[in-house]
Amino acid sequence: MALTSVLYHSRRLYSDSVKSVTARKYVLKKHFQGEPKINDFDIIEEKLPELKDGEILTQAEYLSVDPYMRAYMIRYKLPTDMIGGQVARIISSRNSKYPVGKYVTGSFGWRTHTIVDPNKPQKSSLLPLALLPDIKPYPVSLALGVLGMPGNTAYFGFTELCKPKPGETVVITGAAGAVGFHVGQIAKILGCRVIGFAGSDDKCQYLEKELGFDHAFNYKTVNIRATLKDAAPKLVDCYFDNVGGEISSAIMYHMNNYGRVAVCGSISSYNDVSLPKVTILQPAIVMKELKVEGFLVTRWADRWDEGIMANHKWLQEGRLKYQEKVYHGFDNMVDALVGMLRGENTGKAVVKV
Repeated sequence: MALTSVLYHSRRLYSDSVKSVTARKYVLKKHFQGEPKINDFDIIEEKLPELKDGEILTQAEYLSVDPYMRAYMIRYKLPTDMIGGQVARIISSRNSKYPVGKYVTGSFGWRTHTIVDPNKPQKSSLLPLALLPDIKPYPVSLALGVLGMPGNTAYFGFTELCKPKPGETVVITGAAGAVGFHVGQIAKILGCRVIGFAGSDDKCQYLEKELGFDHAFNYKTVNIRATLKDAAPKLVDCYFDNVGGEISSAIMYHMNNYGRVAVCGSISSYNDVSLPKVTILQPAIVMKELKVEGFLVTRWADRWDEGIMANHKWLQEGRLKYQEKVYHGFDNMVDALVGMLRGENTGKAVVKV
């Protein structure tokens, strides 16, 4: 067989012919004021070139909406492509390690189709480019949740910064969100008492009845300080902070000496036009000798698979549960982002394209 024929048949094993693809993408043209709005964006079409050697063409199947998107976009000069992670199916390939039909995860942004060269360094992102292993019977969307960036945020942020010990009391705000509900489950696996604050009675019931939280409270209807006094009479050892604001001040004043605080986010103020005023924290930090540390999950990029495998093992053992809020349609990305910021989701919010 001629060499050209061998090369042709070899390439056919991993490459489908897709001659011309037009992608749709969201371009941010106006920085958010308050909640994100559809007229902050243009949805434009972009004709993609033919693939070069080593490249793959992907088609988005699930897109992620996460709180960091609201906070991060102020950093970018406009106009700019909207950021975000996605699970995408490979529809054409000139890379034998990434065959057609397989799924990848990556920070491709809010777009329908993407050309990428896995052999070249990717831009700094919260979701590394990776070929998705077979996770059946679980849906591939979990690669954006418990088996993706939020799962690793919970795993590394909690275990590495809070360093929980069995019997300690852990408090989590945003406890029904993609990261918070995961942190609470890890804390229970590690033998901790877990107290969560969420935004509705239904969410609190889910945290207690389904996930085994020791207590869960609707922060909108309870007195935070009085609630902590009753639910954590021996004070708080670890606090995983997703929301910031006055609730975080109250919790930190109720911590034990040498308590540990992992600061993941401040969603309570993301839509505020001006920064909120809250009770000063330095007296509590100093007098209780607290360790307070903010983090980005990319700190553990070199250990990414470790977190995924740990969460996958717990999932298979039935010790880790998941829940998703699935929105539908690429044209509904903004509605999904706003809904997530308003707290419509329990667990991870994703958009099925």
